[in-house]
Amino acid sequence: MVSLRGLAPSLTRITVAAAVGAALHIGQGDSNLVDAKAVEFSRATLAQTDVEGEVISCEGPKDDAPSFGIREKVGTGRGPKVEFVVDPVDGTTAASKGIKDAISALACAPAGCFQVLPDDGYYFKVATDYHSMGKISLDMSVEEIVRVVAKEKDLPLENFTVIMLERDRHTEILKSLRMLGVRIILIPDGDIAAAVATCIPDSGVDLLLGAGAGPEATIAATAVKCLGGTMLVRVWKGEKDDPVRLDRLEMEEIDVNKTYCENELAKGNELVFAASGVTKGELLDGVRFIPNGAVVSSICMRLPSGTVEKSETTLHFRGHPVYRKFLP
Repeated sequence: MVSLRGLAPSLTRITVAAAVGAALHIGQGDSNLVDAKAVEFSRATLAQTDVEGEVISCEGPKDDAPSFGIREKVGTGRGPKVEFVVDPVDGTTAASKGIKDAISALACAPAGCFQVLPDDGYYFKVATDYHSMGKISLDMSVEEIVRVVAKEKDLPLENFTVIMLERDRHTEILKSLRMLGVRIILIPDGDIAAAVATCIPDSGVDLLLGAGAGPEATIAATAVKCLGGTMLVRVWKGEKDDPVRLDRLEMEEIDVNKTYCENELAKGNELVFAASGVTKGELLDGVRFIPNGAVVSSICMRLPSGTVEKSETTLHFRGHPVYRKFLP
């Protein structure tokens, strides 16, 4: 039986395909087209991947965007039994506008390892590196979290950097951060890459804060765990929420008051995270098209080894079993 370690290159090919599909429509202003092509290309690649797979969660349903079906069966059926959480494009709006930091990402593990957070509303997330493992909780205020992480990293507040999505729901958090005097990076989309950056030495990013979607939380937690960091997630209870949303989440066995950590979102010690750049960003370069092909930057990390591999794939479309089906 092929191990997840042996499958890692095949899993990277899935995000490469999604990135190429999305990149064909960068800047055209059509988010649904970006998502649809990313799903189409990655689904075609998954169909040729030797796994007995199931997509247990995919970003998209909340916004009525193109996505994989819940519990969609994928793979040839000839390999190990695995499950996926997929975000064909984290940063769809950014890609549709030609803005930086859009990626394609997935997490893969043996069946039964992932905690599904339904794509229904938002979840508050905190991510940082190993220094603050076991030192922070979501019962603390934003100010307390920042001060603890800064202390553990031995950084003065004026040299401490928080990254967060630029959203109206974060107005009060932003006020608190500005009162503290920390450096703040506001991003239009893409909190998976932001969470990963907090765990990469010398990235210049120390802490992710803010509310985002559920599938991205599990994908990011997988990467954070592979990098030895910590991530905490809890259901976000916003003023504009659908009043029966919490009831729906409880029906799907989500504890709406619980803080989920990286070890609960991504259980066990056999995990793979893969991502490919769609537009140029802090974590990865964007897709570059060449005559009859493309160059795609990717990152793959896995447990138990803790290996992190960055790669650059040069694709030649003519004669390729996937791309020749979609491109002239």
